[in-house]
Amino acid sequence: MNAHTPIEECLDMIIVGAGISGIGMAVHMKRECPDKSFVMLDRRERLGGTWDLFRYPGIRSDSDMHTLGFSFEPWTHEKSIADGPSILEYLDRITDKYELNQTMRLGQKVISADWDSKTATWTVVTETADGKHSRYKGRFLFLGAGYYDYDDPYDAGFAGRDKFKGQIVHPQFWPGDMDFQGKKVVVIGSGATAVTIVPAMALNGAGHVTMLQRTPTWMVSRPARDGFNKLLRRFLPEKLAYALTRAKNIFMQDLMFKRARGAPEKVKDYLTAQLKAHLGDNYSAADFTPPYDPWDQRLCLVPDADFFSAINQGKASVVTDQIDSFDAKGIKLKSGKHLDADIIVTATGLRMTFAGKINVAVDGKPVDFGQTYFYRNCMFSNVPNMAGVFGYLNASWTLRVDIIAEYLTRLFKQMDAIGAVAATPAMAPGEEPEVDDIFDFSSGYIQRGKHLMPRNAHALPWRLNQEYRKDRIDMRQAPIDDGVLHFTRARELVN
Repeated sequence: MNAHTPIEECLDMIIVGAGISGIGMAVHMKRECPDKSFVMLDRRERLGGTWDLFRYPGIRSDSDMHTLGFSFEPWTHEKSIADGPSILEYLDRITDKYELNQTMRLGQKVISADWDSKTATWTVVTETADGKHSRYKGRFLFLGAGYYDYDDPYDAGFAGRDKFKGQIVHPQFWPGDMDFQGKKVVVIGSGATAVTIVPAMALNGAGHVTMLQRTPTWMVSRPARDGFNKLLRRFLPEKLAYALTRAKNIFMQDLMFKRARGAPEKVKDYLTAQLKAHLGDNYSAADFTPPYDPWDQRLCLVPDADFFSAINQGKASVVTDQIDSFDAKGIKLKSGKHLDADIIVTATGLRMTFAGKINVAVDGKPVDFGQTYFYRNCMFSNVPNMAGVFGYLNASWTLRVDIIAEYLTRLFKQMDAIGAVAATPAMAPGEEPEVDDIFDFSSGYIQRGKHLMPRNAHALPWRLNQEYRKDRIDMRQAPIDDGVLHFTRARELVN
């Protein structure tokens, strides 16, 4: 696959990323625009993106797979809260079904993308691990590389790291030969990664696992298997059962989010009651009552109550405190207590980036995405023929992928119909709308990285909206030629 030479003729689309976003876009191109040529570029040697990158114990989805799965391909595994290998298997199945392997160029890190208005083309430069550069030319550039910095996770800067005699590991760089059998493990953090790793290690041979948190996180437990889907599959065709389950879960996600924002005290009471029921005498308000409202950060999903089971069995515990420093035997806390450890897992968060850290320029001028505005959830003000995916903060990532890909295929058909070679969301200087902070989540990674994100207005089209059901209607029905999107015809190109 990697032996392919770059295609020198101008492609219709260059897709950056061979994970969920890139694969979703590629399938929609195959289905809706079969006459269009495209290539998928990814720095990794295997498809899967995030699901190939993260290898820590218990790696799983934090959304149900009936909404994290694609609209066009049913999720058929028994568990709807799926582990990483099952998700990779799902992506492999889709890749084989739509013959995407022949379009993939793996091991190709995209380092720059330059738009030339004279020819209405993007020139994309890639680099292999051995430093070899290749060039690809395309009409449209799609950014599907996600928002994690694959090279540099967030470093909380703990004092005394060099004094610790045990092993320190970040979940983003989990060693394949990690041996934690019988060992004392401290997992620093309280987000989805920590809540996944703790039971996966504690219930599979670790001596004891302590989750050390500065502040608690709101958690909610649900079965890993979707009983509603299981019932439907007994009587209905697979695709119909999947579609109905997907619709139900989308509705419930939206309902829960709006309920949390509109009546936070009632949602707190509900979540607290559930926690008390699962933990019994092991429940502690100090360890399980966050200082913020539900959905000010994403809820932590606990499938089959495994995290609580590990605590109830005495194999895991939660400590709420702040770190003073590491020492040779573990961690000194500001309360004066000490946590002994053989292994310390720093699940302290990820670092956000945008556009995969690609150097993007339009006619030689670098693009600062933090100074642009989102246009219809996916394009960027005054940047021609480019779109990208930033998934929902309050729902599954893939929901956004599907509606963006549908919109873009509509755009391509419109451009063909009018003989256009470029589409630019045009915003004149001085016409910038008032900024609305949609990234009003208190999550650390969001707050640390939101200055990198394009801006948002209070209303579409200049917005990355956070309401999937409304977005789906808008993206499917709003006119492509809306008076904002500027089209350049082939005859207008400067010779």
